[in-house]
Amino acid sequence: MELTDDVDPARGWSATFVAGVVATVAAAVAFPRRVADGFLWRYFWGPVDADAHGAACAVRSGGTTERLYDIAACNAAQGIVARPGYTTVSTVTYAVVLVFMLAGVLLLLRRLEVEMSPRFYVALFPFMLFGGALRVVEDVNAKLISEGFGSVIPFPAVAAIISPFIYITVFGFTLAALVTAVVLERRGVVERFEPVLAAAGAVGLAAAFGVLAYASLTREIIGFNPLFLSIVAVGATAIAALFWVGTERLAPVVNEGTGRIGILVVWGHAVDGVANVLSLDWGPQLVGQSYTSKHVINEATVRYTEAAYEAAGYGWLADAVGTAWPFLLIKIGAATAVVWVFDRQIFEESPRYAYLLLIAILAVGLGPGTRDTLRATLGI
Repeated sequence: MELTDDVDPARGWSATFVAGVVATVAAAVAFPRRVADGFLWRYFWGPVDADAHGAACAVRSGGTTERLYDIAACNAAQGIVARPGYTTVSTVTYAVVLVFMLAGVLLLLRRLEVEMSPRFYVALFPFMLFGGALRVVEDVNAKLISEGFGSVIPFPAVAAIISPFIYITVFGFTLAALVTAVVLERRGVVERFEPVLAAAGAVGLAAAFGVLAYASLTREIIGFNPLFLSIVAVGATAIAALFWVGTERLAPVVNEGTGRIGILVVWGHAVDGVANVLSLDWGPQLVGQSYTSKHVINEATVRYTEAAYEAAGYGWLADAVGTAWPFLLIKIGAATAVVWVFDRQIFEESPRYAYLLLIAILAVGLGPGTRDTLRATLGI
């Protein structure tokens, strides 16, 4: 029998996916302590368990799980200790899975013959807002638990909206909506699939907002600061408008490839930038709460800005104008550069890759930006 290269990529991807799942399950069953507890629980489920319960760590020993709320107790614990957050092992694993799933998305889009267009890009916009809002639902849940008010969503159901599983949840919801919308178009139920796709994202976003509104109305520790939300929305919109007017008049080549969808890219990253500046520099004044940087670039920007003030002998500027504002400039500059790089040739040669990359770039800014905005709006 001769081997040929006529292998259906979609079938090959599916076979690899199934084989990976079967191998993982088989290894966990065959080696429960080493694989199920020592690898899967330690690096993936354990951190989510601790996060969901607002614990400093979760400890696995003898087939049972104990949550500890003191760092010293975690350091002295006997057994497998898992702390909230990512580890090197989990980060590398998630990166590999992300690349693999992205390849699957490309194959699916090709199989469905989905038309990559500005309409498709805009239709996915509500899903990006939905992802950020859904993450805040978990933040609210964790806040209520830590303050002894119970939870809106109980464990283990809440694990579906805790990082990194929330990405799987949002991805699965988006994929299901896309397939359903395309099928409806192919059967003649609707003329175009994009409005159906956008409507599904809007419904998900409305549901997440509904949960947040319910928590704000029924729990005293969850506030509502509309001024913060208004400033972010108006500020990001003004920045995006200035970007479009300025580039169209002075450098129209910037928008040659992306057209008007470039406005969304800049707007999404402006939301992230404005929300960070307001929360880090003016959090106590706007929402009565201080926030700190959690991202490497943001933290470095604040640190270098403070150092620059001190070196120039103007340390008082830190209180007068803040230290996070350069991050907004970085976000706007990076977004503008991305829009410029995605010229007409890229879209003509590889439209699927171009649109998927632009979707990912927008999500990287708008997802965290939505989360930061809603967290400060709710005062958590």
